Amino acid sequence: MSTKPTSKPSLAVPGEITETPDPQGAYPRLSDAQIAALTVQGDRRGSQPGEILFGEGERDCDFYVVLAGHVASVEGHGTHEERIISVHGRGRFLGELSLLAGQGSFYTAMALDAGEVLAVSIARLRELIARDPAFGDLVLRAYLLRRSILIRLGAGLRVVGSRYSPDTRRVRDFAARNQIPVRWLDLETDPAAEAVLAQFRVAPDDTPVVIVYGRRLLRNPGNAELAAAIGLPAPSAQQAGCDVLVVGAGPAGLSAAVYAASEGMQVTALDGVATGGQAGTSSRIENYLGFPSGISGAELADRAVLQAEKFGARFAVPAEATAIAQDSGYYRVHLADGTSLTSTSVVIATGVRYRRLDVPRLDYFEKVSVYYAASQAEALMCRGDPVAIIGGGNSAGQAAIFLSAHATGITLIVREHDLSEHMSRYLIDQVTRLPNVQVMVDSEVRELHGDQALEAITVVGTPTGTRRVLPARALFVFIGAVPCTDWLGGLVDLDDHGFIRTGAGALAAAGGQDGTGPLPLETNRPGVFAVGDVRSASAKRVAAAVGEGAMAIRLAFERTRPT
Repeated sequence: MSTKPTSKPSLAVPGEITETPDPQGAYPRLSDAQIAALTVQGDRRGSQPGEILFGEGERDCDFYVVLAGHVASVEGHGTHEERIISVHGRGRFLGELSLLAGQGSFYTAMALDAGEVLAVSIARLRELIARDPAFGDLVLRAYLLRRSILIRLGAGLRVVGSRYSPDTRRVRDFAARNQIPVRWLDLETDPAAEAVLAQFRVAPDDTPVVIVYGRRLLRNPGNAELAAAIGLPAPSAQQAGCDVLVVGAGPAGLSAAVYAASEGMQVTALDGVATGGQAGTSSRIENYLGFPSGISGAELADRAVLQAEKFGARFAVPAEATAIAQDSGYYRVHLADGTSLTSTSVVIATGVRYRRLDVPRLDYFEKVSVYYAASQAEALMCRGDPVAIIGGGNSAGQAAIFLSAHATGITLIVREHDLSEHMSRYLIDQVTRLPNVQVMVDSEVRELHGDQALEAITVVGTPTGTRRVLPARALFVFIGAVPCTDWLGGLVDLDDHGFIRTGAGALAAAGGQDGTGPLPLETNRPGVFAVGDVRSASAKRVAAAVGEGAMAIRLAFERTRPT
């Protein structure tokens, strides 16, 4: 990729340039041996002050290592919002997760002084990462941390809209679930919102609008339109047929994609919203094998996607499955956009969604004040406010711990008499030690109060009937799950609660192709498997879901191999 020099830097660069500190490991320095190995694969070139190595919105950029001089990551280059995100000197490499994910860059890389850089193509970088696990882990960890920094700084896309707009909420939720950096300008409180609308000549009634890479404006985009503008993978003609089709990209589906692709199968994984499933919204998973200090659900999902893609798996997001049917020895899955995909084997990993609270006015407040996940986006929405969390399971406990660093006070409302009925001990110990978290057991929420947004809730103690009105500007609901099986249309057998029966639990009369009956994890339809939370009697744990995803691929191979 050719560089694009400018006549001079537009930034005010001090006489002595200082690198950005690196307390977290987001900006590691490569060793001389690592640089020497990369030099064989790349091109060394000089860089001049003000030279642009890659610009905001560019895709398929090279992987750059600074050999001499300094390079800055700059947001809003050439605009009045221009700011330096980070500065790098010798031995540091540029870029963040978008480079590996094929998305447009969320900032510009500009040389601050005369120096030298090493440019390596993304194809060669992927080869090096596959050959050298230590180097690959170094790059991936740094890129994941840098993406988190961008999200925290509010770099990336601009979303202008009202906090009372359901479409604004939808756009922000979609960006958050897909780990897309976003800065939200609230029409109700942020003076900068009006200035941005005036700059692009947009009326307030036309919001929400999304400004992509500082120059392209989308008016109230649907999720698919926004995904295409960012560079998220969409279904293509090349994906129309495959060996294994994985529907749902939570931990179980991602595991199936990794193992199928690693075995040489042609696999496509799709999800209606984002990779990661419910686990992707978890701020910290502390009981997953191999991560003693814990790992966020988003990082676990990002790592799994890159791992699957390394083996050749293909993803489609957002791609919502709406129906499935048998078609001449294959299974055809129809998508919401009117397209369809066929496969000899299907792994259903669509998971569950949290139940809605049965209280008056929920429909009204659900658009702006009720949440079913606790990620960084939700934390920013409730910063400095009192919030309430309903639920006594691990998801509620993880939400309480994460939100305690952002909300002024948290009320955890639990219907059961004791947290230990459904919550893991390690979470109970952490929740009960938090000074700004109040736990109310034997309690239920009966009323929601407020005008444009939620202001308070009424909580009733079930043994005594005592009523209390508590302040709450946001309500987080984790009260049990409903399986996402509506789209199956009766093709496979379900239990009384709508979860998919598999193996011995499937219909006894179904039989397999060889007349022996369904395999473990197989439904009453030969070649259709169910894994993770959507499966009847599953363990409802991330580790169990990952194991089931891997096992399903082995069973799918057994079902389809020649006899």
